[in-house]
Amino acid sequence: MTENRRQTGKPDPDGLPHYQELLDGTDWASLGTVCGTGESLPAELARFLDPDPAVREDAVKNALEEVTHQNTIYEATVPVALYVAAILNQPGITAGDVDLDSAVPSRRPSLVRLLVWLSDTAYDADDECVALGERHYGERFLHEYEEMRAFRDLRPAVFSAVQPLLSHESADVRDAALVAAIPLAEHPLLAEHRGGLVSHARRLLATSTDRHNRDRVLDALKAWGHDSGDLENAADVAARERHARLRAERASRGGDWTGGYSEDPPF
Repeated sequence: MTENRRQTGKPDPDGLPHYQELLDGTDWASLGTVCGTGESLPAELARFLDPDPAVREDAVKNALEEVTHQNTIYEATVPVALYVAAILNQPGITAGDVDLDSAVPSRRPSLVRLLVWLSDTAYDADDECVALGERHYGERFLHEYEEMRAFRDLRPAVFSAVQPLLSHESADVRDAALVAAIPLAEHPLLAEHRGGLVSHARRLLATSTDRHNRDRVLDALKAWGHDSGDLENAADVAARERHARLRAERASRGGDWTGGYSEDPPF
């Protein structure tokens, strides 16, 4: 956790700020990142809407690396997440992603990459991570981890941008949007939306073979009290049993592993 507490403005209760307002109105140089402060972020973030997908790909890589390391929520993570959410439904984010002369995509679409990052960040700030932090650092963990608390407060605003993409024409986008929506929907104000995600979850399980996405969706259905036994395939059962064995082995060695963090909490 960093010491600097200056942040960007709060989103409007009815939606997200305009992405240009975020770029121009945020004091990026005052916000902590992985290796310093965020003065280089505005230029990179602006390139997220470049008409050249190769330029977008480079900008996404550069910018997100500044705020992504060891499951940590940095000061700059919050306005970056708001900016990403604010551009998700902008037409420019998908310009040139489809190469009509090639049956095989040359790169992962920018929209999918951004949704995956939002998903990973939301899981790094989910209830399981909070519980783990409180076990390690005490009940004041979330109170003292202002960056994580700020991201968690913004989940309804981010969800509002992700939700329309659940019906996107691209299956990859739909799946990425669902996996991002699941941890965001932990926010109490989004409880009523969880039922609506179940049908999308069932669709993903009927069509996708992606191990990561299937695990996230199956875990969500279980947490929400839905029986997913009829949706599991042999690979799901094998993955669940392997996961249970790893947990048991870790527990037998006196470890504390919930699957939320890839490493011990870094803060």
